[in-house]
Parts: sequence; structure tokens; C-alpha cells
Amino acid sequence: MTVLHISAVKSWGGGENHIENLCFELAQSNPEVTNIVLCVKDELFHQRLSKTNIIAETAPLSINMDLRFVLKIIKLNRKYKPDVIHLHDPSAIVLAIVADKFAGLPPFVFSKKTSFPIKNKKLTLYKYNYSKIKKYLCVSEETKRITEESIIDKDKLITIYHGTNIGTKNSQTPFLLRDKFGIDPSTKIIGIIGNHIRAKNFETLIETVNIIVNLQKRTDFIFIQIGSHTDRTEDLLQSVKSLNLEKNLLFLGYMPSASNFIPQFDALLLTSQSEGIPQVIYESFYHEVPVISTNVGGIPEIIQDGINGLLAPKQSPQILSEKIEYLFNNENMIANFVAISKENLLKYYTTSIMAQKTLQEYKTILNGKY
Repeated sequence: MTVLHISAVKSWGGGENHIENLCFELAQSNPEVTNIVLCVKDELFHQRLSKTNIIAETAPLSINMDLRFVLKIIKLNRKYKPDVIHLHDPSAIVLAIVADKFAGLPPFVFSKKTSFPIKNKKLTLYKYNYSKIKKYLCVSEETKRITEESIIDKDKLITIYHGTNIGTKNSQTPFLLRDKFGIDPSTKIIGIIGNHIRAKNFETLIETVNIIVNLQKRTDFIFIQIGSHTDRTEDLLQSVKSLNLEKNLLFLGYMPSASNFIPQFDALLLTSQSEGIPQVIYESFYHEVPVISTNVGGIPEIIQDGINGLLAPKQSPQILSEKIEYLFNNENMIANFVAISKENLLKYYTTSIMAQKTLQEYKTILNGKY
């Protein structure tokens, strides 16, 4: 079987990590499956793939509908003759549809990785209901629930949790956070990993830190955020400066293998207002670091408040600040939280499980050809 994965994303995040993990797992467990990834030339995902054994093809994408990318899809279809095309983002759907009009592509699979509702617009609904899409692989039950509101053939939707690759976990980092920033051993490091995009809602992060530092006068916490800067970053930094939080909330920017820093965190914090299920939660489960998060998307499917982590409503900095203080005022809970989370991870949320379920969907689409 040959699968062509198409990503039109220019950054690096959980979605791209999912593609990488899927290809790694299938190469190990099912070497008869050939995976090719088409990604945007010279962007972060391309740079990452160039350091792996994954077959990576590239094309420029300077505008959303760049015909050079469409032509590359057609060329790769002729070159590799894929049995299935796996689309990994909404832009990839559009590019593949245009290519299909000219070249007659094989069946599509689409991974729905966010819980954003599909807009009720004619062209958008046409795109998502395109006849060549035979399966929608949803990252969570909540993502599936939201997606099926806009999909005509609801039998095509299935939930496959992405999970994490337990075989590639590493704690090596270019520096130690406590050493580099002179953090006292008694100070708790609250880590945040995510790109500076609207869904992550770092405005709530800043408000949460402000409550803890400026209102509660806590000096025993430091917040360290890792992730790619965007056009939102300047406003975020300005907010941090205006609240005199520059020593309390550090934005480190993009760092390769950011999850390797998780073992240095005392807790992971997510302030998202929209999610599928962030990969970083699974990674924290593995590294036995407690998670405090908003209860958006599929997160409540893998974290039960007070059982294996702490949850708060979105856009609720006051409650998030209370959850942080509660966790470290009751540190005896942490061992139980992380034990339950790791047990669940190994049982349900590994990339090997994800890869086998995905492969089964490919086979279903191909009607027993493989």
C-alpha cells in the first residue's frame, strides 16, 4: 500500500507531529506500507522531515491556492501511484480537490484535528463533503460531534485518538531551565507549550499569571512558554511588559523537541479556548507531569477534573489561578494524578494504537484490496 500525506501547514505543531508519528509507526510495524509526505517547501515541517527517513516531497505555497502545489500533487500521483491520499488540514483539501479535477486522484482520508465548527458556507460545505473523502478521522469524540453537524454522510466519521510515541521520548535539552534562568529550587516551574495562535488564548495565560503574581503576591511560581512566535506575539509581549511580568512569564519562542523540556516542569498549563486534543498533554502523561487545563475540545475525554488532573472553563483566569494554587497546596495528589494518566496513556493513547486504527481505515476504504 502507498499513502500520500498532504500538509499545507507552514508551522510546526501537533498536527505535523501526528503525521511524523504515523509514518514512523507504520514504517516499523507495517513496512509494506509506503508513506510519502508532501509539505510546504523550506518551512518548519520540511526542515523537520529533512532530518528523518520519511520520504518528503515539497512544493512552494506562497498563496492559499498556489498552482505549483497543485501541480506537485498531480506529479506525485503519477510518480508514486498512491492508493490513498491522506489530507491533514483544510487547505490541503482545497489543493487536492483542484488536483483531482485535472488528474483523477485516488480516494481521500481527512484528519480533523481541531474542534472548530465548519463554517456554514456553500463552498466550505462543498469542500468538506467532497465525494472523494471516504473517511474523516477525528482526534476526539468532541471533534467528531462538532464535525458531523456539517457532514452529510455521518457514517464516514470515526474517532482515532492521536496519542504519543513512547519509543522516541527524550529529556535531552540544550540547557536546563533552572540553570539558564537562575530559578531557585523552591520555585515551581509552570510550563506552557504551544504556538502563538488564537486557539491557545495566551491572553488568558497572561491574566492568570497576573492574578498569581500581582494580586496574590506569589513569588514561588515562574511560567515558561515555548512555541513559535506569530503576528500575535508583539501584543502578548506588550501585555507582559505593561503588567511588569517579564521576570515571571518567559516566552522562549520555537525550540526543536520542545516536549523534551516537560520533565523540567512542575506542572503543564493549557489556557486554550479551542482544541482537538493537544499532543503535549499525552507527552506530559508519559513524563508524569501533572496537567492543569481548560476543559475545551476533547480534553475532558482524557482528563477528569480531580481524578488525573485539574480542569477549568475556558477564558477563566481566576479559576485557573485557583487550580494552580490548589495543586501545589495539595501536592500529595500529584502522584495519583500522574499514575492514572500514565496508565491510561499506555492502554489507550499511544501512536502504535493510532497507527493500526488508521491503517485499518485505509484498508476499509480500499475494500479489501490489501
